[in-house]
Order: sequence, then structure tokens, then C-alpha cells
Amino acid sequence: MIGIDVGGANLKIVDGDDVIIHYCPLWQESPITKLLKPYAGRKAAVVMSGELADGFSSKEAGIAFIVNAVRAAIPDARFYGTDGAFHTEPCMSLAAANWLASADYLRTRFPESVFVDMGSTTTDIIPLSPFDRLLSLRDLDRLQQGMLVYTGLLRAPVASLLREVCLDGGATRTLVANELFAISADVHLVMGHISKVNYAVPTPDGAGVMITESLQRLSRMVCSDLSEIGEENARAVAAAFWDEQRSVIEAEIMRVSGSGTMPDLICAGIGSALLAETFGGRNLSDIFGIMTDAFPAFAVREVAKRDAEA
Repeated sequence: MIGIDVGGANLKIVDGDDVIIHYCPLWQESPITKLLKPYAGRKAAVVMSGELADGFSSKEAGIAFIVNAVRAAIPDARFYGTDGAFHTEPCMSLAAANWLASADYLRTRFPESVFVDMGSTTTDIIPLSPFDRLLSLRDLDRLQQGMLVYTGLLRAPVASLLREVCLDGGATRTLVANELFAISADVHLVMGHISKVNYAVPTPDGAGVMITESLQRLSRMVCSDLSEIGEENARAVAAAFWDEQRSVIEAEIMRVSGSGTMPDLICAGIGSALLAETFGGRNLSDIFGIMTDAFPAFAVREVAKRDAEA
């Protein structure tokens, strides 16, 4: 059996001990069926979050597209829903169930922990107990409760969080341009949180992923070139964004946990190492290795196996 996570930007597949990640944006041509053809004849457990992509007129349309595209390659695929059950046909409970599959798998192993999954686009913050109160939550519900934070390691526009920055060693307050000049991948590359190999999304300007190119994009956030403001100021833009991003995630972890102290965290996703280092949590990659990069795909496969054995 394989596990599949169909996101808005990436198609993630767990096959045995292998993780395969395809950049597959659903707001453009989406070759889901073609990418899954090599798995024809296999059993598959599937979760999704890509139904919200703006290429679809509604969530219902997105769910139907994803289900039909997957089943065109793997007819016997089963889809995990926010009701905690598997389905074979499109239904609204399939919308954004990837986080619940992860919680369903982890809840018996880490019942007192908060699961934090930082992906390229969003960060999920999920208390693993009691599990029943997680069932049937929509993305809207999770946004309202702080369980879904729309900022991630790679794709977050710098202007989504940063309104101003202090340049020249903190002496000059500068407003930030509300433009898609730079993204969080530029920030984390410059700060050493990721390598250029991990910069797995298109750059805003179509240029490369060398540190100097990221510094140039960050300079544009204050309507400048790198040669104009210098590396120190460009790095100040990166540091200011990370301060804001870290603060937002920390505030929502505390809100979700309902505690005055940092709870026990289980960290996953491509940002798992950064989360664990920043907030003192356990990095799931130390337990599950590469599977943490596609944890919902891994989790839904394991939940399907567990249910089949029950």
C-alpha cells in the first residue's frame, strides 16, 4: 500500500521506505493522474488539502477533481476524511483531512503532546488529545481556533507578516513593500535554516537560489537592490521576518495548548528541525526519518493498515 497527500502545491507519495515529492500546483495544469500512473494496480490511502486551490470554483469541485484524477490512475484508492473514516467517492468530509490523518496515527503514541507540522505553505498545530474533538473540523474552524496558521517554510510572502523593518543597525525604521518580491524560502536560505537544495518552489523573480539572489529579492522588499542597501540590511529584512513568523507560531501554540508554558511538541514537516530547535520539541525525523517530510502521506497509509487489521 502507498500513502498519498495531494496538496495545493505538492503531490507527496510514500512507497515503502521511500518518499517522493512532486511539485504539482493545482492552480496550473495538474498532472496528478500521470504522476500516479506508475502505481496502477496498487492499493492507496489518500488525503488531500489541494481542494482549496484557486483553480477550482469551490471545494466541492476541487474534491471531485482530485478524487477522479487519483482514481483514474489507481481505481481502488481510498480517501481519508475529517470524520476519521475512509471513503471511495467524493464527499465534503475529504476537504483538508491531511492534518487529521497525522493526528490519528500519533494520538496513541503521544497522547499528551501537541503536534506541529510546518510545511511549505502552512503550519498545523494540533493537540492530540482528546481525539474526538478534532473530528469534523473544517479549515475555517481550525483558523478560528489557531490550529491552522497560514505561514510556512517556503511559500509565505515576506509581506504577509512583515510591515516594517529597522535598517542601518536598527537606526532607520522602514516600511516594507506589499509585493511578492521575496518569500519565506529566501529568508530561511539566508539565515541558514535550509540549503539551496531545499528551496523547492519557484522563486518570485524567476532567478536562481544562490544566497546572493535571495539577498537581492529581500532587498526588493524595501524597494532597493542589494548593491544599494548592502548585505547587512538585506539580512535584517530576513531576520525581521523570521522574528514575526516565530512569534506568530509560538502564540498559536500557546493558544491551542491552553497552557501558560510551552507544551510537549511533536514536530514534523519540512520545517521540523527548525521547529524543534526553536521551541524545544521533539523532531519526528529522529523517529521516522525521511517520512516526516511527507508525514500525512505516511500517516494515512499507517492508519489504513491499522484499520484493515482491526
